[in-house]
Amino acid sequence: MSVETPFRTTVTVVGMTCGHCTTSVQEEVGEVAGVRSVDVDLASGAVTITADREIGREEIEAAVVEAGYSLA
Repeated sequence: MSVETPFRTTVTVVGMTCGHCTTSVQEEVGEVAGVRSVDVDLASGAVTITADREIGREEIEAAVVEAGYSLA
């Protein structure tokens, strides 16, 4: 029996200024297929994504732009 190791990716999002911003990013990135969890640090802009598969930068960027922000 094998235990699947999740993929972790961290990106930096610019333009977030409040709790609503972090929630928007969490919701949009969380809708990407395979994403298990999204942890957003407002102070640094760091967004850590845990997923069942490797998520490409393009997919992450599309979700972040949909939320109204951009990648650093």
